[in-house]
Amino acid sequence: MTTVDQKSDHYGWSTDAATATISLEGVVMGWSEGARRMLGHSPPDIVGRAVTDLLAGPEPPAGFLPLGSREWSGTAVLRHRDGHPVEFTLLVDPLLGGDGAAQGFVVTAMTGRPAESEPDRRLREWAFAQSSIALSAYPASTSPGAGAADSASPGSRQPHAVAEGDEQAPTATDEGFLRCVRRVAEDARPMRYEHFAPAPPTASARQRTWIVELWPVRDPDTGEVVGVGTAAFDSSEHHSARQRLALLNEAGTRVGTTLNVTRTAQELADLAVPRLADFVSVDLLDSVMCGEEPTPGPVDADVVLRRVAQQFSAEGAAETAVDLGETDAYPSFSPPARSLVSGQPVLSGADDPDFVRWISQDAARSALARKYGYHSIIATPLRARGTTLGVAVFLRTDGSEPFQQDDLIVAEELAGRAAVGVDNARRYTRERTNALTLQRSLLPRDLPKQAAVEAVYRYLPAGTGAGVGGDWFDVVPLSGTRVALVVGDVVGHGIHASATMGRLRTAVRTLADVDLPPDELLTHLDDLVIHLTSDDDTVDSRFRDDTGEIGATCLYAVYDPVSRVCTMASAGHIPPAVLLPDGTVSVVRLTPGPLLGVGGLPFEATELELPEGSLLAFCTDGLIEARDRDITLGLERLCEALASPVPSLEVTCDAILKALLSDSPADDVALLLARTRALHADQVAAWALPSDPAIVADARAQASRQLALWGLEDAAFVTELVVSELVTNAIRYGAVPIGLRLIRDRTLICEVSDASSTAPHLRRARTYDEGGRGLHMVAQLTQGWGTRQTATGKTIWAEQPLPVS
Repeated sequence: MTTVDQKSDHYGWSTDAATATISLEGVVMGWSEGARRMLGHSPPDIVGRAVTDLLAGPEPPAGFLPLGSREWSGTAVLRHRDGHPVEFTLLVDPLLGGDGAAQGFVVTAMTGRPAESEPDRRLREWAFAQSSIALSAYPASTSPGAGAADSASPGSRQPHAVAEGDEQAPTATDEGFLRCVRRVAEDARPMRYEHFAPAPPTASARQRTWIVELWPVRDPDTGEVVGVGTAAFDSSEHHSARQRLALLNEAGTRVGTTLNVTRTAQELADLAVPRLADFVSVDLLDSVMCGEEPTPGPVDADVVLRRVAQQFSAEGAAETAVDLGETDAYPSFSPPARSLVSGQPVLSGADDPDFVRWISQDAARSALARKYGYHSIIATPLRARGTTLGVAVFLRTDGSEPFQQDDLIVAEELAGRAAVGVDNARRYTRERTNALTLQRSLLPRDLPKQAAVEAVYRYLPAGTGAGVGGDWFDVVPLSGTRVALVVGDVVGHGIHASATMGRLRTAVRTLADVDLPPDELLTHLDDLVIHLTSDDDTVDSRFRDDTGEIGATCLYAVYDPVSRVCTMASAGHIPPAVLLPDGTVSVVRLTPGPLLGVGGLPFEATELELPEGSLLAFCTDGLIEARDRDITLGLERLCEALASPVPSLEVTCDAILKALLSDSPADDVALLLARTRALHADQVAAWALPSDPAIVADARAQASRQLALWGLEDAAFVTELVVSELVTNAIRYGAVPIGLRLIRDRTLICEVSDASSTAPHLRRARTYDEGGRGLHMVAQLTQGWGTRQTATGKTIWAEQPLPVS
């Protein structure tokens, strides 16, 4: 331990001084340079000897020894090394350890006038003892457990702060603080140290914080650092303010991260516990959960609220008066109800009769209050844009300080930020619900009955972060028992994407009724999208691709169960996968065309002959790119899932979605599975006819004989009339070759084809016209008729129901 020499006191008058340290037993442990100059003894000569060996008289001054743990001052005659006596004024200060017990003494010897008078000494001691900040001095060789000496005056004891909670200020037992002291002594530079008092039992209790300024103390003569001075300031209020500001700043990034009402409420509870409260609950109006618009202004006290979020700081605590998802009505006198009615936060506690009454009236709350010691509450309404959405309740339990006004301000600010997030989520929920309703109204509810394929589908809207999109699918029955399988995707999300999707789906159905081939249909659809793009008022720029056009893809396929040929064309859409009956799985090789709306580029059709029982899988990119974000890998995963043996198409759909999708897909997903069927020879009859009017009678006879074989004699009369009219028109207006085909399926279909592309049409025959009545009669006798273009000409068909047996 080093000592401190001084040649002037705090009053500024000159004096010679020497200092030494002695142990509790009176043995000299340290000897300063000033002591050597004044008494002539060098440190090796005097360290380790009894201090009484320095006294010139036979007895020590009264009260000098033993000292115990007290201070002492007085005069004494000491012997110089050469033997002559020297009279000194002695000041003895105890060196106190971390436990407050004396570990030694600092003896200061001064010649001349006394350092100060007794009244002055007492005044100095009172001033330091009653200081509002903790002042201390530490020797330069401070080590753990060493005492501290006051650096303000050699004769004063260690001062301390008397402010409330000063027992939590840093002491010589604080390792971090002592390391800082040693560093100041070694580097001879001032430093600042922040000391946190030991954490209270509950994290929400106020934490004591100290800012300690440290500076080197130098010997005025040599400039040597002989100690470290410290001044500790209680910065608890400042630290608490910083913590509150940090909490509010963190709320900006942690509350309202999703457009989900429940998640936003839970984020508020998770953030506030345990940094602000020991328990937090959030209750919302049911209308908010449904996305509806609550009534503006404060709500009635007896309104029913639903618990959507809660958090407890106690480990394993899951006991609450209201379970998640359950409803509750607060009594009008309770703090939450008062907060809802007034629209202002309410601070209450155990000294509030209404708080005690509210807790005691409910058995569950009363039991929890006894178990955890609820004693302080803040209830603040969740209000956004002038609308009350619910209420947040903050509670503190035993071990935590009661809420203060500063806490009320923080709770109100947190609730306000959470309310904005909840309201944004509510509005999004409403818009998403409206968009989903629109989208579902535009998508097929049930697949139509047809004989060509067995089809099932799945449609999943995007997760809550994206909103509904423009994916669609369709199954359209065509003439001749054929079926059209369609899947498409409009870029973007929301109502505009859904509306655009509805337009495209309607256009595809309209063009499908015309019986256009897939490549021609996509060409007409492309023209339609170009017209939509030119209408700037109806197309949102968010739903256009990089070229400024509407971003939309479409895959259109037509399957004929008679020929078992599937013809398909793609407008920038991903190809389907096909599972053959022998277990082979592959991706159909298509020649993809451009996105819809580009214009000027052709679409190419691909024909694929499929065995009966083949399984086609059509989907949108939301399924393929859900996990891999790579179309090739996604298609490989689709093929793997498609190849897994499953008992039904429904199970296959679910298995594919489970294998390729995450829990919340980032984009819409449409999946359409179609297992092909085939019409066999006993269901189809066909004849080639010459271009001779005389053959019409033979054609009617052949049709009658075929109906007899099928047991459909009751349909013979109408069928003969249809065959007669259609064959006659083909011979008169068409070109060879001419063919007649009958198909027995869910209905009876009569088809007449020829090599002419001229299509007949209905017209009103005037009274004296000889023609124009044949097609009108066909339309009246059948449930439908039409014309479709073929590669070699056209086919006129008529469909009639099967006779009831």
